[in-house]
Amino acid sequence: MSSLKDAVTTTDFSAYYKHLARGKVRELYEIDASTLLFVATDRVSAYDVVLDNGIPDKGALLTTLSAFWFSTLTSRIPSLKTHFISLDMPAKLVGTNLAPIAEGRSMQVRRLKVVPIESIVRGYITGSAWSEYKKSGTVHGIKVQEGLQESQAFDKPVWTPSTKAEQGEHDENISPQEAANIVGQDIADKIERLSLELYMAGRDYAAERGIIIADTKFEFGLDVSTSPPAVILIDEALTPDSSRFWPSSKYEVGRSQESLDKQPLRDWLVTNGLKGKDGVAMPEDVVRSTRQGYVRAWEMLTGKGWA
Repeated sequence: MSSLKDAVTTTDFSAYYKHLARGKVRELYEIDASTLLFVATDRVSAYDVVLDNGIPDKGALLTTLSAFWFSTLTSRIPSLKTHFISLDMPAKLVGTNLAPIAEGRSMQVRRLKVVPIESIVRGYITGSAWSEYKKSGTVHGIKVQEGLQESQAFDKPVWTPSTKAEQGEHDENISPQEAANIVGQDIADKIERLSLELYMAGRDYAAERGIIIADTKFEFGLDVSTSPPAVILIDEALTPDSSRFWPSSKYEVGRSQESLDKQPLRDWLVTNGLKGKDGVAMPEDVVRSTRQGYVRAWEMLTGKGWA
């Protein structure tokens, strides 16, 4: 496998394209007035904190899997619009010493107005939702069915939005009504309907390939050139960074699940009292086990081998 020194935790394409922003994982550059370059690094975050070291190949895994999902979801939901344009190498980087860094991890996308909430859909009760449910019988303040066990499926998927925090700050779970207060009722309703439709399409596709998508996060933008503004799927889609993936062959209600995402990292942080702390570097075994889950999920979903 790739060694730790191969992880790309930062990029600098500013000699060719204007650098606009740095997120927890992605660097954002301007190609032109209507087109952006998303570059997924190998950085990894957990509990809203970016770790000091990265996971080799992670950026390329996320980028190519998102592109795969954009195509797959659009074929299943013909009305869906996404920000994705192509995985083509940006023209100014072709033939430069930065081309190998951009290859596979960069995505050209439409420039849109970002909706300032994160759209989470939960099909199974786990994580922070399970913690809240045990205390109050609610999820994001929403009353759900009684008698649920850990990792059990809801009667129907639940839309549970959160705030969209800046780097260094923490996302906060909010109710659907609070989301409507932030973005307006009409936009919130459209995002809820589309998020549930996307989750169910992705869930059904993944189930055919041996993966349970327990929950996932979507982000949306607005195309303000239309009237009313169209809601567009942006950022990433149904990746191990934005979702909980469980191998269905190992699934069992009433306990935490084996996962194909960054759960090994979360578990290591909690076990070692490092949850939410800055300045933490993963040991090599945590890097390796997390990477293996990402690769396995990619291969199961795409039906291809990761080269």
